[in-house]
Amino acid sequence: MTIIEAIILGIVQGLTEFLPVSSSGHIELGTVLLGVQSKDNLLFSVVVHCATALSTIVIFRKDIAEIIQGVFRFKWNEETAYVAKIVVSMIPVGLIGALFKDEIEAFFGGKVLLVGIMLLITGTLLALTYYARKQPGQVTFPKALIIGLAQAFAIMPGISRSGATIATALLVGVEKEQAARFSFLMVLAPILGASLLEVLDYLEEPASAGSISSLALILGFFAAFISGLLACQWMIAIVKRGKLIYFAIYCFIVGTIAIVSTWFI
Repeated sequence: MTIIEAIILGIVQGLTEFLPVSSSGHIELGTVLLGVQSKDNLLFSVVVHCATALSTIVIFRKDIAEIIQGVFRFKWNEETAYVAKIVVSMIPVGLIGALFKDEIEAFFGGKVLLVGIMLLITGTLLALTYYARKQPGQVTFPKALIIGLAQAFAIMPGISRSGATIATALLVGVEKEQAARFSFLMVLAPILGASLLEVLDYLEEPASAGSISSLALILGFFAAFISGLLACQWMIAIVKRGKLIYFAIYCFIVGTIAIVSTWFI
């Protein structure tokens, strides 16, 4: 992986991790277009995922600080309940990741047709939010579990995690700003957990880092971090304004192009 490729893929990761267009799907398409085998660069994957996790922490630093303070009061309060809801939301993706790890990995590796189909599904889900009822609902435990199921479905390349979770939250009656906040905070633990697993894989097989240089890793990290900061703030504003329909159109276009392109590859 060259420095230019690392920067491009870092920017793609940072933008699409938060925008509802599927980071995994775009990384798959990007590696095909650039001829980069990302699955052979576990170290790069760890670096850019840590960068996007860090950007989330920076944007929601005040919320995270309040939650931590509330939890360390060691009593059942609003912050403790919020953490409990996040834990509930993580159950589906945790079970699927643990039980079907090998099956999930089989979906990756340049499967452009699959990515295209999943992008169409993402677009459909985003389009449905146009009809979501406007109500000041909060995240409850049942809603947290439903949102968690949406996150588990987003394991598929081409299904946007942020798009699936935010759209599902809106469809079950969660207020817009709360939907975005919960969606971004609930992903911190899975991202850090996945990064830890990738680190362990890398330690077992250091050669999986491929030929990527330290400079490419550093620049890829900063590209993902900075683009992640911008995308996260942008996405919060977009959700508040209810403009997800534009990303639905984008997913329909890119998904269709991906599907059609498989006829010529």
